[in-house]
Amino acid sequence: MTDVRTSRLLLPAIDVPEAERIVARIAGPADTWAHDFPFEGDIGAVGSFLRATATLGEQRPFGYYRITRLSNGRAVGGIGFKGQPDGGCVEIGYGLVPSARGHGYAAEAVIALLTVAADHGLFKVIAETTLDNIASQLTLIRAGFRLVSTDAGLHHYEVLLKWGAAT
Repeated sequence: MTDVRTSRLLLPAIDVPEAERIVARIAGPADTWAHDFPFEGDIGAVGSFLRATATLGEQRPFGYYRITRLSNGRAVGGIGFKGQPDGGCVEIGYGLVPSARGHGYAAEAVIALLTVAADHGLFKVIAETTLDNIASQLTLIRAGFRLVSTDAGLHHYEVLLKWGAAT
């Protein structure tokens, strides 16, 4: 499994030892983290990744990716698939530490993950946000998602994939 790279980000797929360090909030000798990494969202998502790996085995390429800025090599968040694909569709989630927000990194990482999904033959990616999470809603729209429904607590988004690219 190769890392996913964008113009400003590196998204390496994490393994179990790295996931355990993130959940424990203890950087290893080779880890370079932003001062506010990991944040609560990382802990929850990586915990889910560890449970899925323990139950189902290797998750890659549909696992969890650390979001790292190329400019300084620091981890600033994470993005991943919320489970394995089902019927050509998969759900994603993502988050950035407060110090990295507002620079377009989340949309850039989402678009990169869409490429992973398309390259593995999926046709749809879904995501959800709370009703008050305007920043995440804008991130999804910038990445090509469209709002498909809203319920009491969540907005539900999707993007259709075609020929190895988001459409």
